[in-house]
Amino acid sequence: MDLYRIILVDDEEEVRKSIIKKIDWKTAGFEVVGDAENGQDALEKIEQLEPDVVMTDIRMPYMDGLTLISRIRQKYPSMKVLIFSGFDDFEYAKQAIKLNVTEYILKPVNVEELTEILNRVKANLDEEIEQRRNVDRLRESYQNSLPILRELFLNDLARGNIPPGREEARLREYGVDILGARQWLAAVVSVEQEEQNEERVLSQHQELIPFSVRQLMEDHLKEAYRFVLFNSTAGLTLVVALDEEKKGTDMIDQLEDICKECRKILEVTVTIGVGHRCSDLGHLFLSCQSAVDALGYKAIVGAGKTIYINDVEPVGRGRLQMDVKDESELINAVKFGPKEKIRSVVHGLVDRMEEAKVHLRQYQLFMLSISNCLLQLMQQYDLDPGDLLSTQKHYSDILSFNLHREEFEEWIIETACQMNDMMNRERDNTTRRVILEAKRYIQEHYHNPELSVEMLCREFHMSPAYFSTVFKRETGQSYVGYLTDVRLSKAVELLETTDDKTYVIAEKVGYQEQNYFSYVFKKRFGVSPTKYRSAK
Repeated sequence: MDLYRIILVDDEEEVRKSIIKKIDWKTAGFEVVGDAENGQDALEKIEQLEPDVVMTDIRMPYMDGLTLISRIRQKYPSMKVLIFSGFDDFEYAKQAIKLNVTEYILKPVNVEELTEILNRVKANLDEEIEQRRNVDRLRESYQNSLPILRELFLNDLARGNIPPGREEARLREYGVDILGARQWLAAVVSVEQEEQNEERVLSQHQELIPFSVRQLMEDHLKEAYRFVLFNSTAGLTLVVALDEEKKGTDMIDQLEDICKECRKILEVTVTIGVGHRCSDLGHLFLSCQSAVDALGYKAIVGAGKTIYINDVEPVGRGRLQMDVKDESELINAVKFGPKEKIRSVVHGLVDRMEEAKVHLRQYQLFMLSISNCLLQLMQQYDLDPGDLLSTQKHYSDILSFNLHREEFEEWIIETACQMNDMMNRERDNTTRRVILEAKRYIQEHYHNPELSVEMLCREFHMSPAYFSTVFKRETGQSYVGYLTDVRLSKAVELLETTDDKTYVIAEKVGYQEQNYFSYVFKKRFGVSPTKYRSAK
C-alpha cells in the first residue's frame, strides 16, 4: 500500500526539523510531504499537497491550531488531525474533541509515543479504506439499496434516460420480469383526491390509499401477466409485457375492471391512462409518455375509467418524427462533441428517412424538426446564425422539396460541427472572462481582510472547487498566491510613495495583524517592510 501523506505545522522550525528527523516515517507508513510555520501557510500547502494527516501545534501566530482545524473541518471533513502542544490545558482538549481531532499529544514529543500514535492512525486509515473496498460490505449495502436503485432505474426507463442496449441487463439485475415479450404497454394511474367522509373506511387514512390501489392492481394482474408497478413523477406507473397479440386488448379490459373495483371496494375514484404499445424496450418511454397524454383527456372523457390513447388520438402509421430522446441526443452531441459523435447521431436520424415509408410531407417536417432543434440551441447559447451556413437558403430548399437527403445530412453535420466549435470557444471565453473579472474584483477589494474564495464565488455564482481549478489553470497560480502578490505589490508601492507606518500599510492592503504582514513580506522579499523602505 502507498504511504500516507502527512504535513507538520509548528511555528518553531527546530521543533519541526526535530520531529521529522526523529521518526522513522516510512516504517510507520507515512511520508512527510511538507511543513508549515503557521495556519495560513498550512492551508495553502494542504490545498496543494492534499495530505491524509495534518499534525499541528495549537499556539501559533497569525492563525492558531484550533482555527486551522476548524477551517480543515469545513473543507476536508475526513482529514485526520493530530494536535501536539506544550500546554496541558483542558480547555484546548475540549475544543479539540469538538473538532473531531484524532489524537492530542503533549510536548516534548516522545519518539515511542508518537510512533505508537502514528501506528494507530495508520491502522484507522487502513480500516477505513478496507471498509470502503470490502466486497461483502459493499454487496450488503448494494442489496439494501436495491429497492431504491430499482425505482430510480424504472423512472429513467420511463423517461428514456437509459443508454440504448442496456435495458435488458439492468432489468435482469433488478429482477424485473418483463423481458422477451412481443410488445410492451405502459399505463399511468391517477387517484382522485376526494373529500373526507367518515363513512368511508380509507377516507380517514389518505396515506394508505395509493398503497391499497397498488395492492389491488397487483392482485388482479399477477396470475395472467408479467408486469412491474412503480412510482414515477407521473404517478403510479404500470409496464406490462404482452406475450400474445390479444393480451393488449385483454389488458385494457382488466384495467377497466380495476377502476370499477377501486370505486366499489376502496371507495376511491381511479383513472388509468393507457399508452401506445411498443416493440422495443428502448421506446418504452414513448408508451409512458402517451399514457400521460391519455390521462390529459380525463376532463373530456370523464374520471373513474380507463382512457386508451388510441381511442382519443388518431393512430399514425409509419410516422417519422423527432421525439424527446432524439432531441436530447442531438443537443448533447452538439454541446459536448466529439465531432465523430455528432456525425453518428445525425447519420442515425437521417437514416430513418430512408427506412420510413411515409408521405413526402413527413420527410419535410422531419427535416424541419432537426433544423429547428439546432436553431433553438443557437438561440439558447446566443450564437449568430450569420456565422454559420446559409440557414435561410436551406430552409427554402426544404420547403420546396429541393434538398435531397444526402445534402441535408451534410448541411446538418457541418452546421452542428461549427456550432460545437463556437460553443467550445464561447465556453473558454466565458471562463477567461470570469477569471479576468475575478482578478479585477481582487484588485478592487484586496484591502478587505475578509476577501476569500467563497466571497468571490458568491459574486460570480461559481462553485469554489471549480473556481480554484480554472483560476489556477488560467493564471498559473492559486487564488491565495495571486491575492498575496496583489497585496504585497500594493504594500511596496505604499512603502515607496508614503510615510505611512507599517501597521497602517498592513491595514490598507488587507492584513489585520502587522506581525503577519511583516512575516509574509519578509518571506517574499527577504527583509522586513521597515528595512525594505530604508534600503530604498
